[in-house]
Amino acid sequence: MGQTLKSVGLDVGTTSTQLVVSELTVVNQAGSFAVPELEITQRRICYKSPVHFTPLLRDKLVDGDKLRQIVESEYHQAGITKAQIDTGAVIITGETSRKENARQVLDSLSDFAGDFVVATAGPDLESILAAKGAGAVEHSEKTGKTILHMDIGGGTSNLTRIEAGKIAATGCLNVGGRLVKLNPDWTLSYVSPVLEGLFSGKVGDRVTQRDLENLADLLVQALEMAAGLRQPTDLLRKLWTEEIPFRPLATFENCTISFSGGVADCIETAHPPLSFGDLGPILGQAIHRSGLCAGDYRLGTETIRATVIGAGCHSAQLSGSTVFCRNVEFPLKNLPVVEQADALSRLDCPGVLALPGIESAEYEQIAALAEELTAQWAENPLYIALERDMAMALGQQLALRMPPNTPILCIDRVRLKSGDFLDVGHPIGPAFPVVIKTLVLGN
Repeated sequence: MGQTLKSVGLDVGTTSTQLVVSELTVVNQAGSFAVPELEITQRRICYKSPVHFTPLLRDKLVDGDKLRQIVESEYHQAGITKAQIDTGAVIITGETSRKENARQVLDSLSDFAGDFVVATAGPDLESILAAKGAGAVEHSEKTGKTILHMDIGGGTSNLTRIEAGKIAATGCLNVGGRLVKLNPDWTLSYVSPVLEGLFSGKVGDRVTQRDLENLADLLVQALEMAAGLRQPTDLLRKLWTEEIPFRPLATFENCTISFSGGVADCIETAHPPLSFGDLGPILGQAIHRSGLCAGDYRLGTETIRATVIGAGCHSAQLSGSTVFCRNVEFPLKNLPVVEQADALSRLDCPGVLALPGIESAEYEQIAALAEELTAQWAENPLYIALERDMAMALGQQLALRMPPNTPILCIDRVRLKSGDFLDVGHPIGPAFPVVIKTLVLGN
């Protein structure tokens, strides 16, 4: 029998806020007399909230109090309490992550949500979670196909290139259905600043459907450039978000295009243009007419819920089982990561040192590494994440050399890089649930 973890995913997006509750089954895949090999073998969704409009006090200010009320109500509907949550993720995505109080909202929600692992805004993370939540990663793994997944939401389109089930690259464009909002009389109620120079309409102006179709066609051209259907121009660079380095993601030949996000629901279904008071229906139909849907394409198994399901079901992974822990209070949240090559001075405390480890390490090598680390970090808490399977041995050597009250955590089978942040939850048997993320909150 496996151990069951309760996981919560919460996605606060440009347009919508959603919550899901999942159960993750952890099973020991090793034999009775072998070192435990814990894996998450099953992910079952127990509850999906309705899709709520993300509450705003005004266009640049998220209403944190109303957001908290939504989450509290959905906890009640799902029949869960904070104490029951083991892991999961809270993410703030799209244009909402750029709102002026996004960080305060995040802090408020993460505290309310209990002591589960919290991931925050960042298009790289969002792209990966959406691709997993939409089933694109699983489809690529089963078929061996290369897939370019596009999660097209209210403010941004998160892109993920997947090769045989592996994430190869991510990207993000300022392309979404809520970049323009409309009143029932076709007057503009909101125009995103990212459209400056691309769209002449201003709040209060009356526009025509053709005006918005022209804008949608322009935005789709940028998506086509990212997919390799067009040669990249300044348009692609203008709409590319700053958080992920610029790079076209695909050569279109032999590539399946996959879609999720709210706009994906408007690709194969033609909604009336004013159905949602925004550009979404017109943008969806522009995508349907474009080269993106002329070849091999698919809608995700989840569309508007893809990111929140990714957050609830796929954000957590398990460390290796041969770990070492002493005097550490869990959960650990938002620990900055530094690689050994970048650790020219003392590691910020608390923080995580990422090491590749040593292949088939011998005692003398592990002891020498422990001596080096002890000399550099003295009495500070020492959290280490290794790629190779040697955490217990290194932790034991560190414990012999460091003061007995110094917190030490060594985990392995975790690949990190400088600039990442790491969350570590309470241990599950001999392993730890971890979430690797990027904390990016725009101005």
